[in-house]
Amino acid sequence: MAILLIILAIIVVLALLPQFWVKRVIDAHSAERPDFPGSGGEFARHLLDEMKLDHVRVEETNQGDHYDPATKTVRLLPQHLKGHSLSAVVIAAHEVGHAMQDATGYRPLAHRTRMAQQAQWIETIGSAVMILAPVMMIFTKAPFLLVLQLIAGMVILSFTILMHALTLPVEFDASFSRAMPVLKAGGYLEEKDLRSARSILRAAAFTYVAAAAMSLLNVMRWVRVLRF
Repeated sequence: MAILLIILAIIVVLALLPQFWVKRVIDAHSAERPDFPGSGGEFARHLLDEMKLDHVRVEETNQGDHYDPATKTVRLLPQHLKGHSLSAVVIAAHEVGHAMQDATGYRPLAHRTRMAQQAQWIETIGSAVMILAPVMMIFTKAPFLLVLQLIAGMVILSFTILMHALTLPVEFDASFSRAMPVLKAGGYLEEKDLRSARSILRAAAFTYVAAAAMSLLNVMRWVRVLRF
């Protein structure tokens, strides 16, 4: 039991570190910039229009900055949609980078989208399997069935971790093959801001790494609760 607690504590630390780093980088560049002529949302709209992607919408969200290929929508947090900070502008460019991927038929994005859709119901099934495991053991009186169900549930939940890990190349492409070239070529940022922009784009790309770490923590919580 002591070893399990130590392992769980280590995983908690490793899971929280990426989120802490991502938040720290974005917060460090969230001060309002009077020299920026528009907000993050306005900048996203400008880039989309410049690329003839006027069918792509820009909306506010509370579910984290992201691009939705199904509805062709760039969604930004309130502080990034309305803010005039470096983080707002650069994150808007990152999400527009995903819209660019979609418009050019970038296959890894399509694969990521399908996996994300599958991950939602797979995680639901995994949670159900692990919740029902003790109940099944009570009715069947077969301890080995509990073990099998727990293993199956953990494997299913771990699919979410795999999905987040495989999305990293998609995120780096949106950041450094799409957004960064646009920011530089368009002269949207001064030279002094480019280094910070790279840090923000790197943090935006690693958002899914942080999500993967939290998924791993979720699996370990199930192990702890069920004392497997």
